[in-house]
Amino acid sequence: MPVGASRALLIAALSLFIGGCGGDDNDDKQQSIAYASTYEPLASDTVLITNARVLIGNGEEIENGSVLMQDGRVVSVGKRIRLPRGATEIDAEGGWVTPGLIDTHSHLGVYASPGVRAHSDGNEMTNPVTAEVWAEHSVWPQDPGFATALAGGVTSLQILPGSANLFGGRSVTLKNVPSRTMQGMKFPDAPYGLKMACGENPKRVYGEGKGSAPGTRMGNVAGYRKAWIAAQKYQKDWKEFAKNGGQEPQRDLQLETLAGVLNGEILVHNHCYRADEMAVMLDVAKEFGYSVTSFHHAIEAYKIADLLATSGTCASMWADWWGFKMEAFDAVRENIPMVHKAGACAIVHSDSRYGIQRLNQEAAKAMAAGHRVGLKFAPKDAIQWITRNPAKALGILDKTGTLEEGKHADVVVWSGNPFSVYSQAVKVFIDGALIYDREDPSLQPVSDFLLGNRANHGGQE
Repeated sequence: MPVGASRALLIAALSLFIGGCGGDDNDDKQQSIAYASTYEPLASDTVLITNARVLIGNGEEIENGSVLMQDGRVVSVGKRIRLPRGATEIDAEGGWVTPGLIDTHSHLGVYASPGVRAHSDGNEMTNPVTAEVWAEHSVWPQDPGFATALAGGVTSLQILPGSANLFGGRSVTLKNVPSRTMQGMKFPDAPYGLKMACGENPKRVYGEGKGSAPGTRMGNVAGYRKAWIAAQKYQKDWKEFAKNGGQEPQRDLQLETLAGVLNGEILVHNHCYRADEMAVMLDVAKEFGYSVTSFHHAIEAYKIADLLATSGTCASMWADWWGFKMEAFDAVRENIPMVHKAGACAIVHSDSRYGIQRLNQEAAKAMAAGHRVGLKFAPKDAIQWITRNPAKALGILDKTGTLEEGKHADVVVWSGNPFSVYSQAVKVFIDGALIYDREDPSLQPVSDFLLGNRANHGGQE
């Protein structure tokens, strides 16, 4: 290949991450071949769900409503929808219908079940800055946790690296469908995320007498700033090369990811507990011209809810986990409703292979805590914490998260009020295809790993 052609191809390959490097549409398509999503929606019928209380996910609800799905999309939501010729009608029998649930913070596939050392692939604890690693390269699609999350109504989820490092690496958003490969689950066109972590974790892993940096919170912040300065230079070098030619800069996977953030193409998801540290991280973002998409765990988000609202930063929170370390001490159960009340983007997340199975119940606990102090949110409001707002934080709200015309038909039929401990997900649709049916064992996905384990060890089918 001529030198000029090789140079043009390399520039196009980097344009996704650093911006401003030229390349036409064909170059971009060629670059996207590697690690691209191969997800294809399963075949689906035209389906009309009737006789349900429908929570649309945008703060609206419809009593005795219907949802029409066709060609994998939501076609119509309302009270009186005519059954199209040849369509299947599902009578929800007074149940509830919601958008598919979305978890912004999961480690399924990278900390897979069974939870043994061989499945511990979420933390690359070799350097405080490991922005070069991608969580998707650790995802094991056979993790039985995907199926149990599906039974809880979860249709999409973000898989993150762990929180040992200042920069833990890239996250990936998945469709919760059975697949042989990670690529077959990868949510098409969802932006990558960058996992960052502040506070006790990185300073514990690299400090505390180990003789390596960082060992303090001020060391953490210095580490972020050094990395962003290097990323700014990397971005500038490639832009100058694209404009003026000359010596090609050396490609660097770590700086490529950081430059993608600076270019607005990769979203920052920041593990951070304390209010003061979240405020500092917002200032770091201001210094280097990027945005924090969501703080994760955010135990003290209620203290700076106004700052979150102003910056447009979501808070992905637990309902009641607290006290397991000092930075998790100053929690209140009203955290989520207080953040919502302030006009900020409140999210219920799991960070747990068990919690992801009952995100609806976690949201219900937050609702109850709010009610006890006068912050009364109806189900039509609280459903946003596990549907619309997570979709916003993952950059996929234009595709999913609400039951609005044209969006992916990611839909859950519940036996009753999803905020009741007695309710269950009865049917789960992803892109209009019925992926899970509580009443039909043939539509309850089981991973090859579990099937093989049963067969080899005398289990029952």
